[in-house]
Amino acid sequence: MQNGMYTIAVKRDFIAQHFLIGGAWGPENEKHSHHYQVEVQLEGAALDEHGYLMDIVDIEAKLDTLIAHFRDWTLNELPEFEGMNPSIEHFSRIFCQVLRKRIQAPGISALRVKIWENANTWASYRQER
Repeated sequence: MQNGMYTIAVKRDFIAQHFLIGGAWGPENEKHSHHYQVEVQLEGAALDEHGYLMDIVDIEAKLDTLIAHFRDWTLNELPEFEGMNPSIEHFSRIFCQVLRKRIQAPGISALRVKIWENANTWASYRQER
């Protein structure tokens, strides 16, 4: 019996804008762009008959479709962020929850989305099946 977990990851980048609300964060309170990077990690204990946790091409297609929804938009103007600060913490949770609904691979036990706001700053959200 195997105790380990497999992890597969796909990473993409895109540009979107936002501005923070509810505090005095200087320039962050003004509309500005970020060159976001998003990494999706899928975990599972068993591979399918082809030796895949999930087909990477399928992951990439679902990820690209979701990124297209956010690319070049001001996050504050999207319904997903209504009434909340568009922090990378909220962004990683929203992204993870939407993507989790779109991924139907039976062997996936958890999904983690990590979003970088710059080269040194990121937040992640992990959702189990």
